[in-house]
Amino acid sequence: MWSRTVAAVLVRPWLWWTALVQLARMSPRGWWRRRPFLPVPTADYLEFRLVTQYGGDAGHARDAVERRDVVNYLEWCRTWNKR
Repeated sequence: MWSRTVAAVLVRPWLWWTALVQLARMSPRGWWRRRPFLPVPTADYLEFRLVTQYGGDAGHARDAVERRDVVNYLEWCRTWNKR
């Protein structure tokens, strides 16, 4: 899932900065102190966001993520940040 989503963003250079900004906003403070030592959102936060977007039970929402939803979200963030 993540590799296809990253690939969908990589082919859209105009979204690179927006994706990095959103990743920084979603990453927990002090992420460099905890494994996996990457600026990634916590599993609980991702689960919450996916369930609120796609519905269903916790644990099943990850299967519903679509690349176009991520790209649409980043496009929205890009236009919102220009205001």
